[in-house]
Amino acid sequence: MGESIWIRERSSPYSPLLILITISSLLACCGANFHRDVDVTWGHDHANISDDGRLLTLTLDRLSGAGFQSKKAYLFGKFDVEMKLPPGNTAGIVTTFYVLTTAEKHEEIDLEFLGNLTDDPYTLHTNVYTHEVGHREQEFSLWFDPRQDFHKYTILWNPLIIIVFVDDIPVRVFNNREAVGVPYPNTKPMKIKASIWNGEKWATRGGLVKTDWNEAPFTASYRNLEIQTMAGSVGRKNRPQWPLTQGLDKAGKKLLRWVRQTHMIYNYCHDPKRHPRECRHFIDI
Repeated sequence: MGESIWIRERSSPYSPLLILITISSLLACCGANFHRDVDVTWGHDHANISDDGRLLTLTLDRLSGAGFQSKKAYLFGKFDVEMKLPPGNTAGIVTTFYVLTTAEKHEEIDLEFLGNLTDDPYTLHTNVYTHEVGHREQEFSLWFDPRQDFHKYTILWNPLIIIVFVDDIPVRVFNNREAVGVPYPNTKPMKIKASIWNGEKWATRGGLVKTDWNEAPFTASYRNLEIQTMAGSVGRKNRPQWPLTQGLDKAGKKLLRWVRQTHMIYNYCHDPKRHPRECRHFIDI
């Protein structure tokens, strides 16, 4: 049986607007437990699980960063996590939350938080890879300091649309435009992944600002991982049918426009050096 999830907007000038996303055929899986549901994939001595499996920290120093991934792969779903990013001078530090295919032909929905100097804001860097092709970056300056407290980040992925949320506010939409020749990730399961690593060669002002290792160690915290996904197998033979009503309502689109007008700092569709042909089909966002 389907269900409707009402998401209350918490941090925009439009209050109290509601975003209605109809998510039928979803199985509310559970609040994930980091002991049970993820594997630390690298930097094992730089990762720590505590609070009975509800909190996971990843630490970066000169020796190593760290990363984890979900034990299972999912074909479509809604993936939430609360993150608190490393404080202080984090120039060059990249903290991530994303989903990635486990098979050939790299496909990915990517959130990367690019650290900055102490008094400068973090940048949220997003990208969508389809059929091994990325270069669909959109970047945002957040309207809060993600170092001070936990905030929720969400990837909603279904056969029709991808939506990235920050504290339940939509910041990015990528529609399925396969009908006009734009590839869309809809056949390969993905695992939930997260990491912290040194990206000083490109992350801060194109690599102009290097990591200050006197500030190390840098620690990112993750909690309240929630997974809502399809019931049954993730294999193609048993793929359930999703309804055509998923997406943002009028209030959600208004919030998305607010984010794009006031907090977007880069959009590949508006880059005069690139002029991606596929952007002609995204006029509805």
